[in-house]
Amino acid sequence: MRKATIESCTRSLLPIRDTLNILNGKWKLPIMFSLMFENMRFKELEREIKGIGPKMLAKELRELEQNHLIEKKPIGRNGEAFEYMITPYGMTLKKLIVQIEMWGIKHREKVMG
Repeated sequence: MRKATIESCTRSLLPIRDTLNILNGKWKLPIMFSLMFENMRFKELEREIKGIGPKMLAKELRELEQNHLIEKKPIGRNGEAFEYMITPYGMTLKKLIVQIEMWGIKHREKVMG
C-alpha cells in the first residue's frame, strides 16, 4: 500500500514539475503577463520588462514559443518586423498566473506584516 501511495504522489508531482519548468526563471512570467494585455515587438518587450537584456529576452521568447505559449508573427509589408503575441493555449495560463499573483500578495502581507 505504501509503494502505491509513493507512486501516486510521484505521478501527481510530474505535471506540477513540468509546469514549473516551463514557467521557471525570472523573466518568463513577466513576458507572459505583458503579452496578455497586448501584442508587442521585441524592443517594446525589452523596454516594458526592466532589467532584461536582449540575449536573455530572445532566449526566453524562443523557449515560450517552443512551448506554444506565444507566437512570433511578421508584420508590415516586408515581413521584416515581428510582433509577439500570446497564443490561445498560452491564455489558458491566465487564471493560474492571476492565482499566483493573489497568493503572492497574501504571502507578502503575512511575511512582511
